[in-house]
Amino acid sequence: MEEPLEELASLASTAGAIVLERITQVRPRLEASTLIGAGKVQQLAGLAKGLEADVVIFDNELTPTQQRNLESELAVKVIDRTQLILDIFASRARTREGQLQVELAQLNYVLPRLTGRGTAMSRLGGGIGTRGPGEMQLETDRRRIFRRIRKIEQDLEAVKAGRAIQRRQRVEVPLATLALVGYTNAGKSTLFNRLTGAGVDADSRLFATLDPTVRKLILPSRRQVLLSDTVGFIRNLPTTLIKAFRATLEEVRQAAVLLHVVDVSSTHAEEQVGQVLDVLHEIEADDKPQLFVLNKADLLSGGDLSVETIACRLLGDRAESIPARAVAISALTGQGLDKLSALIDEALLSDPVERAVFRIPAADGASLHFLHEHAQVFDVRYQDDHCQLTADAPRSVRVRLKNFVLQ
Repeated sequence: MEEPLEELASLASTAGAIVLERITQVRPRLEASTLIGAGKVQQLAGLAKGLEADVVIFDNELTPTQQRNLESELAVKVIDRTQLILDIFASRARTREGQLQVELAQLNYVLPRLTGRGTAMSRLGGGIGTRGPGEMQLETDRRRIFRRIRKIEQDLEAVKAGRAIQRRQRVEVPLATLALVGYTNAGKSTLFNRLTGAGVDADSRLFATLDPTVRKLILPSRRQVLLSDTVGFIRNLPTTLIKAFRATLEEVRQAAVLLHVVDVSSTHAEEQVGQVLDVLHEIEADDKPQLFVLNKADLLSGGDLSVETIACRLLGDRAESIPARAVAISALTGQGLDKLSALIDEALLSDPVERAVFRIPAADGASLHFLHEHAQVFDVRYQDDHCQLTADAPRSVRVRLKNFVLQ
């Protein structure tokens, strides 16, 4: 029980709360009306009053009825894990897209909880659309929320269409896309900054990164790829959030390779890997090639197991279905980043690198610049008005410059 409660306490602290007390309960079945039963409710009410608590946070997801009954009995605000995460996301969203996604998740969460919010819900409406035998305020609120949900979904579809256009433009270049995935606070943003030089916010708070960021990364082969830093996953990530963030998580589905960042120093690393793989399965991205980046390796003692053994242990029963290609790094110190870059180069089989000779007109500065930018040039010779270059170039570059490739 300690690990889920510790995570809940971290979430509460991230949301700005001060944790006064933690309570657990073991019972054969959940109580339908209050989740925890009358005796535990009475004990909790006395404790909340004695500590002068403002809110009680449940790690379980509460039904609308349970939440109403608990607030009535405890005389304080009651929220569940889902509502807590939504509150954190609402405070972290910076872009218009992120704000829309959070609002959509919040509206879907509050919709079934409108019933019984007080006598205000029994007022009759007035004006066009509410005349006739009378319509309760509850119905007008529901209708207003449904309209807002439809509008947000339309806006997010426009965002999705925009992302599709951007991806088509990338294909024309083309640039492969890598996506950082992993449990929240595993060190994804620190690794992202280390690889790309970006200034993404990276600290120990949960969900420090919400809005996705994409930066260019140059690999040892001189191939240029795009690296995307995505929102961190968490145990029992609310379904409403996964649905709302599908536009953002689309980047994960379209990525050529997933860099699955794992906090290998955590005592719960195996469970965290399982949670991330479950979310990837839910968004239909679990068939993507994955590199397991065992971060915070500098915190392990020298006698720990090999990288391959650790990766197999973390995957457990899924080790046979998911190739355990792994590398141990420290995003904080830079340890192992060269090996990670080399593994990424090997994993991008969709755009293999081969040595080729190009003969480009010396006046064609654009093609010469493109080759130097996207390939590793070894030899340059000028012959009359042409430039002959020997380079290790990805197939996409060879296709784009096919008119200049010497057979």
